[in-house]
Order: sequence, then structure tokens, then C-alpha cells
Amino acid sequence: MNEAEELEHRCADAWPALADEPLGEWRMRAAGGFTGRANSTLTTGDPGIPVERALRRAVDFAAANGIPPTAHVVVGSAAEGAVASAGWRVNLDHPGGAESVVLTGPVAAFPDSASQQVRIEALPRPTWWKLTASADPTPAQRHVLASGPLVGFGVGAVDGEVVAAVRGAVVGDLLHVARLAVRPEHRRRGLATELVSALAAWGAEHGATTVALQVAVHNTAAVRLYDALGCAAHHRYRYWVPA
Repeated sequence: MNEAEELEHRCADAWPALADEPLGEWRMRAAGGFTGRANSTLTTGDPGIPVERALRRAVDFAAANGIPPTAHVVVGSAAEGAVASAGWRVNLDHPGGAESVVLTGPVAAFPDSASQQVRIEALPRPTWWKLTASADPTPAQRHVLASGPLVGFGVGAVDGEVVAAVRGAVVGDLLHVARLAVRPEHRRRGLATELVSALAAWGAEHGATTVALQVAVHNTAAVRLYDALGCAAHHRYRYWVPA
């Protein structure tokens, strides 16, 4: 596998699906429909069988787990042309966006955060769940967001009320950042920067040297935020479905 494909596997480790079944170097994943990443077949590397047969296996896996068949395909990868030749198409109707960019940057580039408004906690509190998933999270949401590798749950408070949240997971020397959320009335006040900077410091304490984020390309606000923090586009991926 190349560098982009290896990074995708590490991101998948940081975002654990309920079901994660290998197909050669591919990974067929399902998590009750919660997020595209956890409910798609990661088509990186060699599936060990012809791609058309591998995609049929992916369709069967999706049916067995009650989710729509979806392929997670790195743009420009060897798999992309083969998936297209098999009759699949880019899912332009995907609710989270058909295409995402993976951003990476050095942990050391993030500014120090001395704010008393933010902290990284070992367990998710109810207000964290409400901001990042739902007030009453499903078993799939709990598994994806609160299990797997070392996970930190960032919260930002104003006047004692939690108004911002983020999730971080450390896989080796990689800090995977996701689910950044700030209540609308508290945006554009620097709270997001303070929160992810505190998360970067937490990641560094646990051996992380690189930050990785998977952001929908239409989420320009997030892209601008992480660009300002020293992150740059590493590669892109798209979701494909049977035509």
C-alpha cells in the first residue's frame, strides 16, 4: 500500500466500526449506519480477488449488516478505475458529502492553549454526547466514538456551560481528530482553536507527532481552521455505490 492508503487504515483504526471484516487488504465495515467511514468498504490495497468479485462480497456484507453498499475509495488510487469499471458511481447524494479531504500536519504546529475554558477528559459526559452525536447515543455511536484506541473527549465551557466538543484518538504516533462542534452562538470567538490545540497537546503527551482529520470538502470553515493551524491536504477520498 502507498502512503495515502496506509494513512486511511490508521484513520480506520481510530474510528472503530461495530463490524470490521478483512477482505485481503480491504476492510468491510458496518456500524448501524452511523457515519460513512464506519459503514463502507475501505478499498485500499489488494483485496486478494478480482475487484468485481470483491465488490460483490462488499454488497453481501452490507446486506447482512443492514446498511447500503458503499465503497470508500481514495481519489487517484488503483482501485478507483476498477470500481468505476465494475459499474459503480460516486454517491453524490451521500448526506455527509460525496468527497472528503484528509488533512495532516505536525502536532507541534498547534499553538499552546492556556485557556481555562477547555479540557480533555477520559470519559464522555452527557453534554459531550449531545454536541457530537445525540443526547441518547445509540450502541453504534457509543462504539465508534468511545471505544478503540486511546480516546480523549475535549470539552469547551463558557460560564460553566459546555458549548463545544471534539474527539481525539491516538493510534501510534497519529492523533485523529473528529466531531468538532461549537454551538452557533459561540462560534468565531477562538473556542474551536483553543479546543483542538488542547487536544493536540494531549495527543503529544501520549506520543502523537502528526494530526490527521477527515473533512468533507464542502466544509470550508473546518478546512480554513485547520489550514490556519498548519494542516494541509494529504489526499482525498470519495464514496461510491452500485449504479
